[in-house]
Amino acid sequence: MEFKLVVSSSPHIRTPESIQSVMTDVLVALFPAALAGVIFFGWRGLITMVLGMVSAMVAEAVILREKNIFGDGSAAVTGLLLAMVLPPAPPWWLVVIGGVVAITIGKHVFGGIGNNTFNPALVARAILMISWAGHMTGWVRPIDLATAATPLAGASTSFMNLFVGAIPGSLGETSAFALILGAAWLFYKGHIDWRIPGGYIGTVFVMGTLLQGYGSVMSMISTGLFHVLAGGVMLGALFMATDMVTSPVAPRGKLIFGIGCGVMTMLVRLYGIYPEGVTFAILLMNAVTPIIDNLTLPRKYGEVTSS
Repeated sequence: MEFKLVVSSSPHIRTPESIQSVMTDVLVALFPAALAGVIFFGWRGLITMVLGMVSAMVAEAVILREKNIFGDGSAAVTGLLLAMVLPPAPPWWLVVIGGVVAITIGKHVFGGIGNNTFNPALVARAILMISWAGHMTGWVRPIDLATAATPLAGASTSFMNLFVGAIPGSLGETSAFALILGAAWLFYKGHIDWRIPGGYIGTVFVMGTLLQGYGSVMSMISTGLFHVLAGGVMLGALFMATDMVTSPVAPRGKLIFGIGCGVMTMLVRLYGIYPEGVTFAILLMNAVTPIIDNLTLPRKYGEVTSS
């Protein structure tokens, strides 16, 4: 006899997507930026990315006692994102420690995927920055890998180089073009919403223009555009702040979150001791995400308040 009904617990409306399929899409979206990192920084950049992914995947496999180190793909994404926010040629042990820290402290201390409060890759970067600041600020020029300062630290460059990525900086954050190209895939697949990156990038542009711009209108706009393209704003806005687990759920909450990330980034850049503020901004907004959700989530249908 053919069964007409299936009895099961909620949820009863399911999506064909799985965690693994979403993470695979994120890896595909990160490929242009990863490729740009290899083109500009060579084989050492590739090794950094491989070490980041492998160390994160092995750490998660050990914790979960799984033989399949790829698993659901989330550890691979975390490891690749970590590598992208590191200098292009850090010591190999720094990358491995970062991958293990991202998975253990950034993710599984909170209960594993779906339960972590903070973005695991940024947790690892913050810890590495505090512990080994010298290695975390070893910037090099593309191609010849000579030691150089980043644009945020005062190095002169053109807007074309900022857009294409031919500048010193973290491995995966230099090419705005590659990041936008990859993010287009996530927008197409419906994995990210415009409100977080739009609020983030828009706020950075406005604050950069109004608080540091001077002279003619064009020079003011150029200053705002510089802050958008320099440093980790594009990578943070498109791939870090949009993390489904650590960002708000409601549309209004997403916009507030993005604007908050932009405000905090610019406050650190303009008035703090660090030239960059993306890591601190996103982690800080991750911490207040439960509050944002509490204030912006719509009431349940049929919900009444007790008198």
